[in-house]
Amino acid sequence: MSQWNLVIDVALCNNCNNCVLAAKDEHIGNDFPGYSAPHPKQGQGVIRIHRTVRGSTPMVDAAYLPMLCNHCDNAPCVQAGSADGAVRKRPDGIVIIDPVKAKGRRDLLDSCPYGAMVWNEAAQLPQHWLFDAHLLDQGWQMPRAVQACPTGAMKSFKQSAAAMTEMAEREDLRVLKPELGTHPRVYYKHLRRIDHVFIGATLATKVQGRIHCVVEATIELCQAGRTVATTQSDAFGDFKFDGLLPDSGAFALNVVHPQHGRLAIQANLGQTSLYLGELLMEA
Repeated sequence: MSQWNLVIDVALCNNCNNCVLAAKDEHIGNDFPGYSAPHPKQGQGVIRIHRTVRGSTPMVDAAYLPMLCNHCDNAPCVQAGSADGAVRKRPDGIVIIDPVKAKGRRDLLDSCPYGAMVWNEAAQLPQHWLFDAHLLDQGWQMPRAVQACPTGAMKSFKQSAAAMTEMAEREDLRVLKPELGTHPRVYYKHLRRIDHVFIGATLATKVQGRIHCVVEATIELCQAGRTVATTQSDAFGDFKFDGLLPDSGAFALNVVHPQHGRLAIQANLGQTSLYLGELLMEA
């Protein structure tokens, strides 16, 4: 059976908030019986965007992570609310919080390990991003948040579990908190910009008292005597090794350039990304 899935490319999200506003515009003041009661005008929306900043000046990387209901296959909220029908999962994979049966069930917020529910104080209801199930049931091809995204960072797919598994492997898609075993239906691409770190530096040389960039130097990143990765410095003398695990320890960087000789650097990688600064090579 085909089920709905959402893929978010972190590298394409620029924090424009169009998805946030689309969800608010769809639900604030609008009642969709059987799907959702009207959302409040104030307060946190059902889509929020988390910012992660890595590195230090001048090598800084900011990435944005849209967070919303994951419509998990093994959803704790469904387990917590299934006895009285407060929360249910449809055959197409979408989780629905019943706007009548879930009334007063503030406890359901604690059941979500992703913090994806918000509490509507006026209506005394837990609410979430419902994948715009009410629109999909009318024939829409995608949720409004996907339609509103100007960069294509969000894409929705209705396909079989096998096809989605193949896509996830092919495109290196990951989910949040996989160790929980909730099996989310929201996948992320380039998630390393959120949960991994980098080592970078700028290569320069001094000629007649003036600083010049060292371009196309070859840099090897080594750990425990083994080459982990290789790259080259760009037109500004910058280089970066990304996708490294936090607290991965000691590294050796070996720099080689045909005109500017060799340079050996030691670096210790902790919890945060590491910019080694400007490294001066021979003229």
